[in-house]
Amino acid sequence: MCDVGILTFHCADNFGAMLQAYGLKTCLREHGIRADIIPYEPPFMTGRHWWIPYIPMWGVRSIVRNGVNGWIRNIRMGKNFFRRRANMKRFREEYLTQKSQRKIFFSKQFKSLLYQSYIVGSDQIWNPDITCGLRKIYFGVFPNQNKKKVIAYAASLGGAFLSEEYDKQFSELISFLDAVSVREKAAISYIERFYDGKVQAVLDPVFLLNRRKWKSIEKVPDLIRYIFVYMTEKNDDLIRYVRELSMKKKMLIVTLKNEEDIVGENIYIDDAAGPAEFLGYIHKADYVVTNSFHGTAFSIIYQKRFMVFQHSSVGERISNILKIHELENRIYQKNIDTEIDRAIEWDRVEQRTETNMEISRRFLMEQL
Repeated sequence: MCDVGILTFHCADNFGAMLQAYGLKTCLREHGIRADIIPYEPPFMTGRHWWIPYIPMWGVRSIVRNGVNGWIRNIRMGKNFFRRRANMKRFREEYLTQKSQRKIFFSKQFKSLLYQSYIVGSDQIWNPDITCGLRKIYFGVFPNQNKKKVIAYAASLGGAFLSEEYDKQFSELISFLDAVSVREKAAISYIERFYDGKVQAVLDPVFLLNRRKWKSIEKVPDLIRYIFVYMTEKNDDLIRYVRELSMKKKMLIVTLKNEEDIVGENIYIDDAAGPAEFLGYIHKADYVVTNSFHGTAFSIIYQKRFMVFQHSSVGERISNILKIHELENRIYQKNIDTEIDRAIEWDRVEQRTETNMEISRRFLMEQL
């Protein structure tokens, strides 16, 4: 019997989701704790990555519209859609779950699991916009006679609070947890309104491993002198900034999405990349420009020259991690001098990472 079962977003074809899952599992195993990622892969999570996407929210019309639009996008990707899926699957099977593990789709399948302790998190497991409503599983609420303890590690709401419509349900579900830690400090006051206990702020699991560990699983590109761009939502200011930076530095722009607004001969698109390739692109980049939380996190881990643009829905997460590392000057602001070549005191940044990492590790070890 393994000691700990982890419930997270490992099944999402998303770089950050898969890498944070790897970070948590690997950290626990390095500390002598036998930990497995539970292969919980419900359609409401995996469906958005299908050939014809399925996202069960907002009614039938919305489901059909999202499916058709997603299908058209996937057709445009052509063979790269299947290459990307293969790269994601390869990483998942090599580093996250084993083929011998039986996939779980429904709560009743949890009855047979032998774990006594469970960790829910990290990632936005309590963001109803992602999970299509609040899901009991991600609060450890499922039938299992062996279950003794459920811990939330670096759980995220996606922001500082949820809409009032979720207050009652959230209050009921949070009571099933034995210990709670979150990724955003700003969310603590909201959660403590409903949770009868202390809520701890901890680091995203990608920070639980050092740069050397991440290098050991990366796949570096055959490219030199480039600006790596990773957008998780369209941002006109970011696009304009990257174009100007590329002309100024006379460097190639590398992106993992075919963003139609970033056009020209000086662009390299790899829309078939998986998590290992994502790490390699950041590692070898001369500059990183992003509005992604994990794009920001790995820019810090790999000590890159980088610039961050705020995201409309996850800005709190990005601001929080930059504030922890005293790197708020990496946030782009119009009409303010935000120079990407401004020197960063990386020794000081590493010290802050280590201090907060120790707090995070201590939370895990004390609870387990």
